[in-house]
Amino acid sequence: MAYVDERNVTGLAGEYGVPADVATELAGLLRPCVLLVRKADLPDADREDVPPAGLTGGLPPLPGGEVRGEGGDGGAPADPFVLAVDCAALPRDFLDIEIPSDGQLLFFTTFAYEPEDSTVLHVPADGSIRERPSPGNVGGGPRTVVYAPRLLYPVPGLTIDHDWRSGDLVRTFLDGAGESGGAGESDGDGFGAGAEVLDRFVEALVNSVHAGTPPHSVAQIGGFSDQWQVPPDQDGLVLLAQISGNGVDHGLFTLNLVVGTRQDIAAGRWGNLHFEQQC
Repeated sequence: MAYVDERNVTGLAGEYGVPADVATELAGLLRPCVLLVRKADLPDADREDVPPAGLTGGLPPLPGGEVRGEGGDGGAPADPFVLAVDCAALPRDFLDIEIPSDGQLLFFTTFAYEPEDSTVLHVPADGSIRERPSPGNVGGGPRTVVYAPRLLYPVPGLTIDHDWRSGDLVRTFLDGAGESGGAGESDGDGFGAGAEVLDRFVEALVNSVHAGTPPHSVAQIGGFSDQWQVPPDQDGLVLLAQISGNGVDHGLFTLNLVVGTRQDIAAGRWGNLHFEQQC
């Protein structure tokens, strides 16, 4: 409830005909996130004031001679550089995972199905970095990919647990039983009028942090994943980042997700992260 005003929840519940206890249960399943969007997709009121917090494409900013790829060779990881996130520029109030307070998180992956490996690196903000190509960018070859650099801007967002329909009060509402009354009459499979009411309420609740529809995002940091298939952020794993393939490479409609335990993310154990691609 900390990320959405209680009065707003109450007002939306009345507007959509959702009992107050059900609305409170659903609000408790929210998690914050930061959306990274193009400047053109920022809300009009923010376009002149919000500094960038990310970059897709270009050459990765790396300490000279200090970072090794996963294969042990010197230089950057072999996969294309796709995203840099300026940790200090993220609105920390909308992150419930611990990431470095400064420096940059660099993401290396490919959007062609299916990436053999992917890498996350943290580069401290000590001023000793320079743009350096990945090994595959030198001398040509199948991994010679450098995407056009484009700035990204942070927008606070909200997400909700993938399994929100399984809450006790939600199920009672859908079954049309208990104090929630018959407004949630269902056909037994969760596709009745009550399900439609809850779907519209949840959409409004998640979007309540925005002045209308949320902006189109290229990447998301934290929160629950907006996955297309089975969510990878479950069973003790949380989302660090998800990156839309067509936001970086306009010809590839894939979604790359990076997950890990809260402990590994907080400790910067980037080698323990898990990578998944969905399409």
